[in-house]
Amino acid sequence: MTATIALVDDDRNILTSVSIALQTEGFMTRVYSDGETALKAIGDNPPDLAIFDIKMPRMDGLELLRRVRERSQLPVIFLTSKDDELDEALGLAMGADDYIAKPFSQRLLIARIRAILRRTELPQAAGSEPENGDGPLMRGQLTMDPARHRTTWKGELVTLTVTEFLILETLAQRPGIVKTRNQLMDAAYQDDIYVDDRTIDSHIKRLRRKFRQVDPEFDAIETLYGAGYRFSED
Repeated sequence: MTATIALVDDDRNILTSVSIALQTEGFMTRVYSDGETALKAIGDNPPDLAIFDIKMPRMDGLELLRRVRERSQLPVIFLTSKDDELDEALGLAMGADDYIAKPFSQRLLIARIRAILRRTELPQAAGSEPENGDGPLMRGQLTMDPARHRTTWKGELVTLTVTEFLILETLAQRPGIVKTRNQLMDAAYQDDIYVDDRTIDSHIKRLRRKFRQVDPEFDAIETLYGAGYRFSED
């Protein structure tokens, strides 16, 4: 099935060029020049993935993402300016799946889109059994069901993006074993695309915050400074 990509940017040159590039690659596109229009359209007819510019009038990309996250886990890539490091980190903390800085290579953007769409095939297969016959992954109070993209802590549902799920699953598969940032990048970004350390750190912060909303004492994801992260054996 052809994937549909929603593009939201107040720069019509970017909307046109990116839309043409995506259509050439076989995607369907919908374009919106402001966040308010995009929010209604995405709510009425959700795409498979969305690309938001951060700097837009009326409703910027951060507010648009916040409003979208109130109702869905739609995969979102942010377009940012090179100097907007704070916005990048805030966007990831709010639930964006990835970001790419302007000016950007369209080949790089398409590679990241394909990587995220491949990862979202997991929740789309909800209700089916894993091919290898394995059941849910259980580690102490944590239960992860890859076939249903479902995560619980102490029986309480924790809603994760696909990227967050893959990072946590990688840590939980081998409790007590330190995973470097590069190993977590390989697990969450399986294509040869550039992702810096800050992206993984932001995902870890989001994971901790989501679990602490369920359990304020959550401390199962440990930081080993200079080494990486591990899931506690306790």
